[in-house]
Amino acid sequence: MTKELLTVAERIKSLREKLELTQAEIARRLGISRAGVNAWEMGLSVPSTQYVVELAKIFGVSTDYILGMEKTAAVSVEGLSEKQVAAVVNVIECFRAKK
Repeated sequence: MTKELLTVAERIKSLREKLELTQAEIARRLGISRAGVNAWEMGLSVPSTQYVVELAKIFGVSTDYILGMEKTAAVSVEGLSEKQVAAVVNVIECFRAKK
């Protein structure tokens, strides 16, 4: 499934799995029950604005990305030199050119 077609539920699950976190770990960080996280991932409910913001912080993406409003994800370049950042940008541009 392409990222553009993912629902909020699928994005939350996918992002959690990429970080190799359990639903219980996410719930603990947010101060909610595991069942609450499970309900989000199953599409039975959606997180409130407060939790969307907290999830974005945990996952290192924007709130718009979680909500499916943008097709991009944030990449942290913290700790990289300017030369390394330039290399990352070059790789991204290379992938875009091959579309």
